[in-house]
Amino acid sequence: MNTLRPRKLPSRLPRRQSGAVLYVALVMLILLALIGIVGMQVAGLQERMAANYRNANLAFQNAEAVAREMEREIDAALTGEAGTYEADQEVCQPTFDPVTWADSISATEATYTRRIDQCFPASSRVAGKKRNEQTSNIYEVNSLASDNATSATSSAVISTIYIP
Repeated sequence: MNTLRPRKLPSRLPRRQSGAVLYVALVMLILLALIGIVGMQVAGLQERMAANYRNANLAFQNAEAVAREMEREIDAALTGEAGTYEADQEVCQPTFDPVTWADSISATEATYTRRIDQCFPASSRVAGKKRNEQTSNIYEVNSLASDNATSATSSAVISTIYIP
């Protein structure tokens, strides 16, 4: 039978160890901890950026929906019994700035329409022969909407031209 023999220890053991491996391991551990902290901060920042992008996109989509609803109302008024639609501003003056208008609004949704077909110098009522080139009614539809009706974090203003 084979018996296990004890291993022989090296004859010369170093009398004093300097512990350099411990220092290197501690430095590496600190570096890994710093990389982890930075990674967590970057992930948090990216999450906030994604949420802000989502809120801005949602506000823009809501503003588009409000503008399209106003265009449907204009079309319904023009094709209805009365056959006319009275915009918020029927004359060209004073000039209108959508951003200034939006800053004065505290509601989460609002619209402002201007009739602009008579604001062009030397324009005729019928610019061409095609129906889509008729300029008898041209409206500027401005809409403001927020991402959330109760606790808005983002809002968007769009200005479109609508020719019924």
